[in-house]
Parts: sequence; structure tokens; C-alpha cells
Amino acid sequence: MNALDIILMIGGLLLGFVLLIKGADFFVDGSSAVAKKLKVPSLIIGMTIVAMGTSLPECAVSVTASLAGSNGLAIGNAIGSNIFNLMVVCGLCALFCPLAIQKSTLLKEFPFSVAIALLLLVFGLTGWVVSRWEGAILLVLFVSFLVWMVFSAKKQQKEGLLQEEEGSGKQLSVLLCILYILGGAAAIAVGGNLVVDSASDLAKLLGMSDTLVGLTVVALGTSLPELATSVAAARKNELDMALGNVIGSNIFNILFVLGIAIVISPLTFAMENIIDIAILCGMSLVVWLFCQKRKKLVRWHGVIMLLLYAGFLAYIILRVYL
Repeated sequence: MNALDIILMIGGLLLGFVLLIKGADFFVDGSSAVAKKLKVPSLIIGMTIVAMGTSLPECAVSVTASLAGSNGLAIGNAIGSNIFNLMVVCGLCALFCPLAIQKSTLLKEFPFSVAIALLLLVFGLTGWVVSRWEGAILLVLFVSFLVWMVFSAKKQQKEGLLQEEEGSGKQLSVLLCILYILGGAAAIAVGGNLVVDSASDLAKLLGMSDTLVGLTVVALGTSLPELATSVAAARKNELDMALGNVIGSNIFNILFVLGIAIVISPLTFAMENIIDIAILCGMSLVVWLFCQKRKKLVRWHGVIMLLLYAGFLAYIILRVYL
């Protein structure tokens, strides 16, 4: 491999980061404007439109892997991304400013994200293969989740429980909202793919194994949109959108991304997958406990979450090489 190839890899990596960051900015602005126009809370927008947009890389990787028969990569990418979203994305956002969490989120959406991870665990343990009909169940649950979110928002609006959000977000026309959201989503998807491809090539150049690259670079790379979008939302004081994006993306990754991948090709489980899902559930419990008393994640919570993720990375590296 010559110097030009290395320069192209680094250039692709840098371009990917630029697209992710700017795409996230446009996506947050467009989504926030939509929330205000429709008088829908940023939390709901974050859990639906933003979450689906930032999960495009996970969806692309997992579906492609499933079509190619590499189901191990599909589940490793989805679960690894969920752990990254929860511990790194929320952890970094908490370092910027306290990340407030609504009581309803702690009682409903957060437990739901853990419940579907446990459901996937049960599916995997019964025969060590997740069948197409179980994948279909995940997709039905995903549609049900979206319907529940919409009806929940409408019900609360009707009862006057939701206050109209003012905020300092940009006032955009309907056309600009659409252009911001679609353009931002496209930039996020392209940027995520550029980062993953370039980082994977560089990792292999440095002698890392394909398995380790899949567990680290691919999972981390496909979660960069969530990181960029949530940090951008936190900087713009759209704290509900920052948290909603993470929870919504984690739900989307299990129910839709893995649901589609499993329907395409039944998923064979290994003990490592069981352990990783158990770690995801355990880390979710830690974050949930952090939020119980003060209903927010503060800086020291963020530090602990980042340290726990560093420990997880050390574990999977040791697992590959030992």
C-alpha cells in the first residue's frame, strides 16, 4: 500500500467527520423546527425522526451483512452501537451540561428499551437461533412503538399536559425544514459510511483482525451520527432531543435494524452475543439508577459511564486475543 492510499484513507476519514458534524447540525435544526411547528415535544421527535435518521449507518451495515450471510457482524454492530450510544453519547452529553430526563421516560421508554434487549436475549437462548417469525415480532413491536409514541403525544396535547416549546431554535419554512432534515440525513449517512470504511482500512493497515475491527471500528463508526447529533442537540440546549435520540436509536437498532436483518436471514447466536446483550442490560440499569434520584445525568455520571465503556472495550479486545 502506497502513501497515496494512506492519504486517501485519512482524507475520507476527515471528510466523513465534517459531513457527520454539519449533517447533524442541519438535522437537529430541521427536526427542532418541525417539533415547534407541530407543537410536538423535542423528546418525541428525537425518539422517532432523529433516531431513525441517525441509525441509517447501522441499518445499512446490518442489512448488508445479513444479505451476505454475516449475521455475526449484524448483531455485533447493533448491540455494540447500543452500548456506545448509551455510555459514550449520553456520557459525553452529560459532560457538556446536566442531561435532564423526564419522569415518563424513566417509567416508559427507557424500560422498554431494556425489555426488548431482554426479549432478544430470550429469542437467542431458545435454540441459539433467532428465526424469521421472531424477527417479524420485532418489526411488529417497532410499528407498535411508533404508533404508541404518536398517540401518546396527541393524548397529552389534548389533555394540555404538554407545554408549547419556545426555545431558541431556528424558525424555518416547511420547505426548509424538509431540506434540512433530508440533507442532514443524507450527509449523516454518507459521512458515517466514509468514516467506517476509512477507519476500517486504516485499522487493517495497522494489523488489527477483522473480528476486532467489527467489534470496535464498525460499531463505533456507525454510532458517530448519534454522537454528533446528540452533542449538537446538547449544545443547542435541545436536551430532550439529545436523550430521545439515544433511546430512540437503541430501540430502532433492535426492533427495526435487527428485525429486518433477521427476516432476511435467521440469526445464529453465540455465547459472546449473550454476554454482550447482558452487558447492555447491566449498563442500562446503571444509567437508570443514576437518573432515579435527581432525574438527570450530571458530569460525574458521565465520567463513570465513559470509564465503564473503556472497560468494555478492554474486555472485548482481550476476548478476541485470549
